[in-house]
Amino acid sequence: MTRRIAILLTSTDTSDFAKRHPDDGKKFTTLLQPLRPDWRFDVVSVKDGVFPASADSYDGYVITGSPASVNGPEDWVEQLKSLIRDVEARRIPMFGACFGHQAIAVALGGSVVVADKGWGLGTASTHFDRQAPWMEPFRDHLVLFAAHQEQVQDLPEGAEVLGGDAFCPIGAYRIGDHVFATEYHPEMTHGFIAELLDELDGKLDADTIAKARATLEIPAEGSFFAQWIVNFLEYRS
Repeated sequence: MTRRIAILLTSTDTSDFAKRHPDDGKKFTTLLQPLRPDWRFDVVSVKDGVFPASADSYDGYVITGSPASVNGPEDWVEQLKSLIRDVEARRIPMFGACFGHQAIAVALGGSVVVADKGWGLGTASTHFDRQAPWMEPFRDHLVLFAAHQEQVQDLPEGAEVLGGDAFCPIGAYRIGDHVFATEYHPEMTHGFIAELLDELDGKLDADTIAKARATLEIPAEGSFFAQWIVNFLEYRS
C-alpha cells in the first residue's frame, strides 16, 4: 500500500559542517525509502515556517533531530507543537527522533530538561524492556547513535517507556499505536558522527569528546531500527 509520509525537518544548523552533509530529511529518506520503495517521502522544512496544510495531509509523520531546543521561544517550535497535537488527536502515526522525541513529549504535556549527566554523544546502548507490536523482529538491546544534551524528564499521560539506559532512562516510548519516539539517531552514519565529533572537538570538553570517540568502536544498528519505523508507520493500516 502506497503511503505519503512527511519528514518534518527541524534542524537549524547552517554551519559549513552541516552544508557538507545531506540534511536530516535526506538522511531519513535514505534510511527508509529502500524498505518501502513505493512510499512517497516529502521533506517539509518546518524550521523555516513551512507546514502541511493540515494534519490530514499525510498518512504518517517523521520529526527529525535539531540543535534547537523544544523549550525555545521560536514561533516555528510552537507551531510544530500545535501540529503534533492535531496529528495525535487524529491518531495519525507519528515518529520522532531526538528533538522530535522531545517535541512530541512536551507538546502533549510532558517535560524536557538539560541532562545533569552532560552530553549523550557517540553510540548508546538501549535496553528494550517492552515490545510494541511493530518492533519486529524484536531485539531487547540495540546500539544507536546519540547526539543530545536535553532529555525527556516527564512523559505525557498515557505514554509508555519502551527502553532506555542509566544515562537516558526514557530512550524510547510509545503512545498507543500512533506515537513512537526515540532519543537516538537511527538516520546517522558512522562517517557522519565521526566527523561531527571532529567538528565539536574544542567546542565541548576534551573528556566528553574522548568518551564519545571510544564508543564508536561499537557498531550502531540504525538500519535494524529503520524496520521498526516503517512497521510502525503502516501498523494502523
